[in-house]
Amino acid sequence: MAGMGKRLRPHTLTTPKPLIPIAGKPIVYWLVHDIEEVCVEDVENIGFVIGRNFGEKVEKELLDIAAKLGAKGHLFYQDEPLGTAHAIYCAADILTGKTIVAFADTLFKANFRLDSEQDGIIWVHQVEDPSDFGVVEMNANGEIMDFVEKPADFISDLAIIGIYYFKNGDSVKNEIEVLIDNKIKDDGEYQLTRVLETLREKGTKFVPGKVDDWLDCGNKQATVETHRAYFNFMKHKRLISQTAKTNNSVLIEPVYLGENVEIDNAVIGPYVSVGDNSKISESRIQNSIIQKDSQIKNANLSNSMLGNFVTFEGKATDLSVGDYNTISQF
Repeated sequence: MAGMGKRLRPHTLTTPKPLIPIAGKPIVYWLVHDIEEVCVEDVENIGFVIGRNFGEKVEKELLDIAAKLGAKGHLFYQDEPLGTAHAIYCAADILTGKTIVAFADTLFKANFRLDSEQDGIIWVHQVEDPSDFGVVEMNANGEIMDFVEKPADFISDLAIIGIYYFKNGDSVKNEIEVLIDNKIKDDGEYQLTRVLETLREKGTKFVPGKVDDWLDCGNKQATVETHRAYFNFMKHKRLISQTAKTNNSVLIEPVYLGENVEIDNAVIGPYVSVGDNSKISESRIQNSIIQKDSQIKNANLSNSMLGNFVTFEGKATDLSVGDYNTISQF
């Protein structure tokens, strides 16, 4: 998760993309939570590969996420963008035994239980147009026999979503070491795809893990849509903190209100998240993400994202506003 998240700017200029909130919790929290839900065995260690510029506050938040899920958290740094295999190798200290690797720009929902006795599992989702994705090609035994990046001709409609299980994490580490020691690169980077191909050639049997939903958080529109989908996944969960206050207002569920949120003379929802310490008055907001410590007044917002420490007064229908902005309309 050390990338810059450029497609989600301006929000990622001040907040790493995996920490953008979805239904009240960071994207990476839901990713780790949902992976843990399909695991039969306990997750003991969670490693986050990040940039050194994330800062102490973010690092603490990541370690707290691991602790809340009952695991020990570890932080690793990728100082150069040298590819997916290189990013994984940054976490070499815990790349041993049964291992799951996940790229933190995607979310999913699945009903299967992880069969940890398989050599390897590559999580996939059926797509209408596979030409925009990396896909897996299957044999008659239901095993993966090839990995094809953005096929021009139809090979398979099972797109790789960026989550992988390895029964033997040490073998993955060893193959990445071979790439790095011998400077074997594809398009100037050390790629996981080459590692997967080598492992398969040496006898590792990969099978697909098919997920029911694959959700993108790559840009503002996709993130708002994913936010809405997660609310639907979270039925029957109370999403309003005890310290939130409402006055002469209507909440149309589902709605998330964080700690010390104040809602005054407003209609909020459906599908709205309001972060801690934010205040909203004289407004109508639906299908939107409002982050922490923001003040919204006289607003008519839909399909919008507002960052932290935003002051907004006026009217709008579709916004993408980063942190520390002030907008006034008269």
